[in-house]
Amino acid sequence: MSKAVAPVTQGVGAIFMLHRVLPVSDAAFQPNKHLEITPEFLEHTVERIRENGYQIISLGEAIDLLKLGHGIDHGRARYAVLTFDDGFRDNFEIAYPILKRLQAPFTIFLGSGLLDRTTELWWVALEQLVANQSCLDLSGQPQAPSDTIACATLEDKVAAFSTIVQWLTQVVSETEQREIIRALAARYDLDLPALADELMMTWDDARELAQDPLVTLGGHTHSHFAVARLEADAAEADMALGVQRMEKELGRRPKLFAYPYGYPSAVSPRDGEIAAKLGFRACVTTTPGVLRANHASELMQLPRVSLNGEFQDDYMIDQYLSGAPFALYDTAKWAKSGFGIKDGLSRLFPSTK
Repeated sequence: MSKAVAPVTQGVGAIFMLHRVLPVSDAAFQPNKHLEITPEFLEHTVERIRENGYQIISLGEAIDLLKLGHGIDHGRARYAVLTFDDGFRDNFEIAYPILKRLQAPFTIFLGSGLLDRTTELWWVALEQLVANQSCLDLSGQPQAPSDTIACATLEDKVAAFSTIVQWLTQVVSETEQREIIRALAARYDLDLPALADELMMTWDDARELAQDPLVTLGGHTHSHFAVARLEADAAEADMALGVQRMEKELGRRPKLFAYPYGYPSAVSPRDGEIAAKLGFRACVTTTPGVLRANHASELMQLPRVSLNGEFQDDYMIDQYLSGAPFALYDTAKWAKSGFGIKDGLSRLFPSTK
């Protein structure tokens, strides 16, 4: 089916979104597994993209092609872009050598506060808190779902993680979210700066990457807040601080930007206006989709394709490149019913942190 409709649905290219590249873990509780792919699958993804006739190009080149209107109707091959969010250490230590050997350009969007060790990796911290406790005490926290939440069994842990994520991302404010994580970390002796130090790149790592023309370093705010949930002044201040820290550490201002989380409630048109004001050429979201000619006028809200660690296979890569699932996604946005559609989308478009 996807091959039959591909000429209509696949667009001119696709921006792939990744986070971490790690060996397989045998841990039973891995709520953030969808954010991880293996080194072998990263290499296979590059090979599979090229087997499908796509060129892998830099994000900057893709933006240039969109603005110039140079698509397949101008004799261009379709193209794919590889992007990584946050700035995890494994991007430098594992992904970079693979992509360097394969001569595949890529972009890393750096959360400057994560490299400074001042911003909380709250979703990873929460995973560790739930994994290491049989019960979490939430008493005294604003609008907590309960005073305590069970984490004894695997089933308990999965449910607890889901409940707390919903609370932290939809009920309390962004600043309250971090205050809650800091309070829980203090209560259960989890060292948040040490966690960031263990998992995130250093500025020296970033400086080394910045010297390689294969690598583009983009902005990702300073504090990794969902900017649409902040007041305009606060959103601009955090985005600007990320630019300032990168300019100070790397000697250049980033021109490309990824919104943290990137889903509709985390990004608004206002945030695109702020990004343009700060000098960004283009911004990427996590809205599922391939690139089309009309995106030349929507550069502050570009879609991406999420590579999901739960589904590391050729089928997923081919489906994404075909563009067919995104037509399904657009249909499902207005469809009032249809379990089959929703079930398919849960596989193709997993939630992102």
